[in-house]
Amino acid sequence: MRSRQPRQLLFAFLGEHVLDDGPGPIRASVLITVLEGAGIAAPATRASLDRLVTSGFIERSRSGREILFALTEHGTAVLSEAGGRVRSSCPFDPVGSGWTLVAFSVPEEQRTLRHHLRSTLTWAGFAPLRDGLWLAPGEVDLVSALEPLRDALPPNAVLAFHARELPGYPVAESVKAAWDIEAIRAEHLSFIKTWADLPDLPDPPTPPAMDACTALSMSTMLVADWLALLRADPRLPREFMDAQWPASRSFDTYRRVHDSLAAAADAEFRALMAQEPSAARTANRQGEAARRPSAARPGPAVR
Repeated sequence: MRSRQPRQLLFAFLGEHVLDDGPGPIRASVLITVLEGAGIAAPATRASLDRLVTSGFIERSRSGREILFALTEHGTAVLSEAGGRVRSSCPFDPVGSGWTLVAFSVPEEQRTLRHHLRSTLTWAGFAPLRDGLWLAPGEVDLVSALEPLRDALPPNAVLAFHARELPGYPVAESVKAAWDIEAIRAEHLSFIKTWADLPDLPDPPTPPAMDACTALSMSTMLVADWLALLRADPRLPREFMDAQWPASRSFDTYRRVHDSLAAAADAEFRALMAQEPSAARTANRQGEAARRPSAARPGPAVR
């Protein structure tokens, strides 16, 4: 499993606890506390928050001495599009039949937009095939997938088609060229190994001393790992997989662990949100002091 970056963990936390629940702006101290439980030092979290503000994913405000963060319209659109697959009961099955083909043209000077478009296509299950042609299994809902980029894309920048395999021209070789199936298998097996045995959690700490790896931090790590796995698996049809393909085991593992953490994680989130700001600042200072001189502690036993 890939190492967890602050950005991935913030996406996971915001998608899990902020997107649908509408708790209002989140104090920086809450985000720092949650990511500290995942082994991320406060300076790294603050730097990632700054970058997300710059990219327009979240917006910053201030209330007294507290810095607050809230999802922007763009951030909400990105998380909403991802949320459908995160919560799907069949996240590794293609939607519909056939194949979706995409070609795009973005000016050289818009490199950031081109990067975001490629990243969005990858999340939607596409892989580059040849000569600017991208391929994805099934019937991809590109309108929804590209909604976060709708205002930024030039007119007619993206061309898309739905196709089917023709007799005499098997798509199997194209699939092998576009995707490393054994690498996808390895991602599944890594996820299962990481989360198959949920370690015992400490008793929920009482604020303001919430600096341990609690259910909330562990739930955030779980969702971050799940997002990484969904990004790695393009939903290829089962005919290209063998009988031991581990996707169903990954799904069962995720649902079991997610359900086991949900109630405690939600309770801890509410406790953090209700915590007095001054107490939160004290807890964060204590947490940072306890971690010096190390930049971040290793994280929980699941890693």
